[in-house]
Amino acid sequence: MAPAESTPPPAEPNARSGPPALSPSDQLMQLASGAWVTQMIHVAAELGVADQLASGERSVEELAQACGADADGLFRLLRGLASLDIFEETAPRRFALTPLAELLRSDHPQSLRQFARLVGDEHYLGWADLLHSVRSGEGAFRHRYGMSVFEWYQQNPRRGSIFAGAMGDHSRAQIEALLAAYDFSGITHLVDVGGGQGLLLQKVLAAYPELRGTVFDQPQVVAPVALPPELGGRLTLQGGDFFAAVPAGADAYLLKHIIHDWGDDACLRILGQIRAAMAPGARVLVVEQVIPPGNDPFPGKLLDLNMLVMTEGGRERTPSEYASLLAKAGLSLQRIVPTPSPVSVVEAVAV
Repeated sequence: MAPAESTPPPAEPNARSGPPALSPSDQLMQLASGAWVTQMIHVAAELGVADQLASGERSVEELAQACGADADGLFRLLRGLASLDIFEETAPRRFALTPLAELLRSDHPQSLRQFARLVGDEHYLGWADLLHSVRSGEGAFRHRYGMSVFEWYQQNPRRGSIFAGAMGDHSRAQIEALLAAYDFSGITHLVDVGGGQGLLLQKVLAAYPELRGTVFDQPQVVAPVALPPELGGRLTLQGGDFFAAVPAGADAYLLKHIIHDWGDDACLRILGQIRAAMAPGARVLVVEQVIPPGNDPFPGKLLDLNMLVMTEGGRERTPSEYASLLAKAGLSLQRIVPTPSPVSVVEAVAV
């Protein structure tokens, strides 16, 4: 005999499987008020609330005293964030961390605290002038602050350190994705152009013991970097200006989130310096979010707008735009290697 089929019990009259679907007007209102959420997360990061909850739940009064906040204002902030699964109210006016809130801890290995502090301050104010950028094609940051974002960070070192930390936050997951997707075998000397403090190159060298590398960035960026003892003899630091020259003779040059900072003319100056310095048979590895065709969601489509706002000519590019740009620099696009993260590796060789 066939087993008897079980009949599910009838649903209770008032049972609900989840929140009701939003109407189009409610959806648009929710999207249009997204700036509220940006500021909510930013303020929690600035106050260091997640750090105060690292050892366990606490009352909002305790948190307010520790963070230097008004208890009622902090309660309302955390109640709002808890409705988004960022923090949890475990008892009246007592809060604890959730998996999302854990990422706002300074000591979390995948911390995004500095990133949250970044996007809620000068980036947020720059975006307030997006209309100017769309109407004029000019960077909103310069329109508001009277200088480029890079000049501003040099004049505001405290915010500059937050920017550097945010870029590190943003890069960690992408580094693992890059190592999972791209094979660095066969490269003997890799130069990370604009490599910051060398986190990416250190990870690559750790995964490829036969490889040696050079982190190339502005002198003030590389000067304070301490070389890990285990990479002694394989990792070097060199200061300079990639618009003027880059280390010569390497067989691979890596540019992660560098090309998207600049318009085509500036990119051609950077790529031209690399083309002149490359060893025979060398390759260029551009790591960026390559925009696909169509209407599907893709983070690079929003990041592209951030480049419009925050830089002067920076942009995310499509495969055909990369092919054209590289060709003008005397380079030939060989392939685009996707990774598990939004970034891809755009690989090119000298023509």
